[in-house]
Amino acid sequence: MYDMNRVENAVGQDEIKISARKVQVYYGDTHAIKDVDVDILDKTVTAFIGPSGCGKSTFLRCLNRMNDTIAAARVEGKIALDGEDIYDRRVDPVQLRAKVGMVFQKPNPFPKSIYDNVAYGPRIHGLARNKAELDEIVERSLRGAALWNEAKDRLQEPGTGLSGGQQQRLCIARAVATSPEVLLMDEPCSALDPIATGQVEELIEQLRQQFSVVIVTHSMQQAARVSQKTAFFHLGNLVEYGETDDIFTKPKDSRTESYISGRIG
Repeated sequence: MYDMNRVENAVGQDEIKISARKVQVYYGDTHAIKDVDVDILDKTVTAFIGPSGCGKSTFLRCLNRMNDTIAAARVEGKIALDGEDIYDRRVDPVQLRAKVGMVFQKPNPFPKSIYDNVAYGPRIHGLARNKAELDEIVERSLRGAALWNEAKDRLQEPGTGLSGGQQQRLCIARAVATSPEVLLMDEPCSALDPIATGQVEELIEQLRQQFSVVIVTHSMQQAARVSQKTAFFHLGNLVEYGETDDIFTKPKDSRTESYISGRIG
């Protein structure tokens, strides 16, 4: 296990956006996540990598309490957003998910117009006082997701009528419309072709100017391209966490080295 004290000393406390300590996740009797300690930095892309079933998506879903929706799931330990425990009983998960947005593996636009897909979150959270403000949020979000030019003349058309890559950017626009502080992405490019993947990767680089971005990816090449920090998970353990370049070129743990070199996977 790497030394969290050394990591914390190297990182200014004001840069830490999410702090996780001794996090355990159980699905019934299955111990899926074991004793995870990690700090997620602000305005940084952090990639979670590891073999299928290693726990990276399970841990990602802890960060906005998506595991609450699974009856058999139990989360222990502490996860803090800006120093506040997100599992405190006083925290409303719906409000938390406005701050910690999520984009899933497969594009999942609502069966509504492009406009209403983006306006949905701001409406339910009361972020716009009138139609003009809502229009502004929709435009800003679509511009932020690099979709405005393609969508501005078809805002009332169904979001499901867009191409796969456009649908995923629409889902990103929907996630950023509530002005989140953190954006979680669970293999956001796995259903996309190479061109659409490139567009989403460019977008991730732009989004990190505003948010902390955490991405689960099965592609080590993608992690190397888009992230500044990388966490390697194996069998429910966080084996190693550090600068992406270091993880890929001089990993400290033999399991990381074996995964990077393709001997385990």
